[in-house]
Amino acid sequence: MRFGKAVAPASRGWRNRILAVGAAALVLPIAAGAAPTALAAPSVSAPVLRAPAGGYEELMVPSKMGPVKVQVQWARNGGNAALYLLDGLRARDDRNAWSFETNAMQQFSNDNVTLVMPVGGQSSWYADWTAASNTNGQKTTYKWETFLTEELPSFLEGYGVSRKNNAVLGLSMSGPAALRLAALNRDQFKHASSLSGPLNWGAPGMREAIRVMMLDAGRFNVDAMASPWSSAWLRMDPMVFAPELRGLPMFISSANGLPAQHDNPAGLGGAYNTANAMGIEAISFVSTLAFQRRLNTLGINAVYDVGASGTHSWKYWEDELWKARPHILNALGA
Repeated sequence: MRFGKAVAPASRGWRNRILAVGAAALVLPIAAGAAPTALAAPSVSAPVLRAPAGGYEELMVPSKMGPVKVQVQWARNGGNAALYLLDGLRARDDRNAWSFETNAMQQFSNDNVTLVMPVGGQSSWYADWTAASNTNGQKTTYKWETFLTEELPSFLEGYGVSRKNNAVLGLSMSGPAALRLAALNRDQFKHASSLSGPLNWGAPGMREAIRVMMLDAGRFNVDAMASPWSSAWLRMDPMVFAPELRGLPMFISSANGLPAQHDNPAGLGGAYNTANAMGIEAISFVSTLAFQRRLNTLGINAVYDVGASGTHSWKYWEDELWKARPHILNALGA
């Protein structure tokens, strides 16, 4: 694991080495249960570090929120392109679910693109919040957009990853986030994908549905993210920022919520989870259709995969990632 510019794993094995940044190197272990300590931003004059081609590493990246863990699979041939894979509403603090719920790393293992999988951000919508959540004792205000568009690309640039040759893909919570990050940072992202994302925030009851989801996933308060119908809230609504997507290659998908090949519920618990996944995917489906109509009205093109049977669950998103893959690689020249 790399802390700041300190490096541990290289290629497929593990070896310890400390690289100086400026006059000194910094290695910061994080004890279990300890609050993360903010690190100084890497020096812009720091030397470029060549990442091991095709290797896997875990980095600790400085941010306004404290150090953020990022799982990375480096480009197979050392290329400068990167794909940011964003997590869902229940994002964990130890691993990004793309790394263990899907075969994402295997899908891109022979491609010349670096997979960037930030860890954490439960219920964050990958946004810069206006305040810390007051319903769960959150200590630090989420600043995920700043992290993903300023701090993380600056850090990765030190390892040869371009700030201007990236794609971003999200599912569920992170679907609209991926589109927003790309729409408002066109110099950074060349492609964006939304899988099963709620893309119509102005629909009746949508804000309260988001409120309930966030309370259920970590007891986060949506009002701390953005006040109702404030400029901050509207800025996150895909229907509002849709014109900013003109000319951006996109892959947008949603199933219809009906169970299909990946749904095999066992017992009452499994049946409940499947029913829940059906309902959430149905909401995503309706909002995705509305968003498709919005883009069509604006004359904005995208690649769509909408309406097939399937529920709100990881194996369907694994399938959709494979469908999005050629479009992503083409946009990145990877």
